[in-house]
Amino acid sequence: MQLETTAPQRPAGVPAPHTGPELTVIAPSFNEAENVVPLIEKLTAALDGVHWEVIFVDDDSPDGTSERVREQARLNSRVRCVQRLGRRGLTSACAEAVLASAAPYIAIIDADLQHDETLLPKMLAVLRSGEAEVAIGSRYTEKKLSEGFTRFRQLTSFIATRLAQTILRAELTDPVSGFFMAKREVFEGAIRNLSGIGNKILVDIFASSGRRLKFRDLPYTFRERLHGESKLDTLTVWEYLVLLADKVFGRFVPIRLILFSLVGASGVFVHFAVFWTLLLSGMAAHYSPDHAVQFKFAQAVATLVAATSNFFLNNILTYRDKRLRGFAIVTGLLSFLAICSVGAVVSVSFAGEVLAWFPEAVRERKIVLSFAALSGIAVSTILNYSATAIFTWRKK
Repeated sequence: MQLETTAPQRPAGVPAPHTGPELTVIAPSFNEAENVVPLIEKLTAALDGVHWEVIFVDDDSPDGTSERVREQARLNSRVRCVQRLGRRGLTSACAEAVLASAAPYIAIIDADLQHDETLLPKMLAVLRSGEAEVAIGSRYTEKKLSEGFTRFRQLTSFIATRLAQTILRAELTDPVSGFFMAKREVFEGAIRNLSGIGNKILVDIFASSGRRLKFRDLPYTFRERLHGESKLDTLTVWEYLVLLADKVFGRFVPIRLILFSLVGASGVFVHFAVFWTLLLSGMAAHYSPDHAVQFKFAQAVATLVAATSNFFLNNILTYRDKRLRGFAIVTGLLSFLAICSVGAVVSVSFAGEVLAWFPEAVRERKIVLSFAALSGIAVSTILNYSATAIFTWRKK
């Protein structure tokens, strides 16, 4: 006897399921409140006939960008908002939005209206056809940068492109483009290895992917910004250089440790500049006529100034994505100085232990003394880096 099978019945009151979006457009934003509505209108016009959604990922903009997005989300089911607290960075913002979406195709577009949204249907057609798995909006037209760039930005983009091509396994015409579309599996294959540094997510994806990615460049004209202010500055360029360095050296040594060490090295120059200024200018002599006391006074002041310099440089450069602001700078500085004080004691003690390993006959040789000193510096650097990462620049 054959049993009859029937489809499961939907419970009363539960609406019929709808097909999810085919395309998720991710628009990372910071202080882009005036551009929210215009971008939604442009996407609506450009993606007519496509089942799409847009996710604004806002890094807690003080201008009310998140509130503006939510206003639109209440009127339009295609609009979603992800508001991040205590975190910054375009790459990490896009990664969070990718994980919050389910669409098979994902596009990244700036919320500042400088990207040409009318290119999105062509990007989608390229991916649907299987011609490529990444479609990139390239600002290079006939080997020249498209309009909408200042001269500084043209030069920056040219240099950035050349640097990226030295480490990527693809000859991209515009690797620093922030306007592209990719199949979901491209993001999923790279997302766990992303550095999350800075805002050049395309470079990060290509460098983090475990395989060569099939791509196609699509030219477009870069527009001038109408509202808000550009986020590009010298520190943005620094973040990009850090990203490239992380992709080259990060597998061996954490890039933050390298930066922390470089900042520490700069502190040596600051230390001696202050130390000799106090001694040679006679400022230490005003403190005390005793030469030994003058030396200690100059050494103490130089140490404090150098450590303070290291803190602010690390806050700007090493931990730019976690940088402290407001009153947190005061508490951060105090914790940094306290940790470095402990590190100094550890450095001296460890260097003494290393020196004791050598026979007395060779302990006064410069190479032995240098090795012992460097050993102490290395241990204290790792200790200071680890402790300050936990207590000074801890995650909120």
